[in-house]
Amino acid sequence: MADSADMAPLPLDPRAIRLTAVADSRDDAIRQCGQALADVGAVDESYIGAMLERERSISTYVGEGVAIPHGTLVAKDAVHHDAICVLRFPGGVDWNGERVTVCVGIAARGDGHVRLLSELAQILLDPDSARALRDATEISDVVDLLQPSREEASK
Repeated sequence: MADSADMAPLPLDPRAIRLTAVADSRDDAIRQCGQALADVGAVDESYIGAMLERERSISTYVGEGVAIPHGTLVAKDAVHHDAICVLRFPGGVDWNGERVTVCVGIAARGDGHVRLLSELAQILLDPDSARALRDATEISDVVDLLQPSREEASK
């Protein structure tokens, strides 16, 4: 029986965390997420277009001021390795009428995005955790929240 201590840590490179991002639109925020994933070598830049395409077909807004943009399945060849990025927009971004302050971009090979979305949902659907992520001002706070140590995860 798997519990949170058995979950693989989320593939979060601290270089893909940006806590003072500014975007003038939803699409700009998605482009910045895709660029953060490309900057750490997780994806080709072509993946950014797939993230925008996904958003046009279904909103990636999940509530609590959080969106989880990710690419379409046809773009999985543009993914070099599973990764997530976290961009915090303190000024907020209009996301189809919702105010988003945190974007967690996802890139995954094969069906890896299902695991990533599931693990992120467990964290982000908890109002206290979502608030902590929205309020994070240090990269280490984001890493601690999204990659809890084994000792914390087994509590």
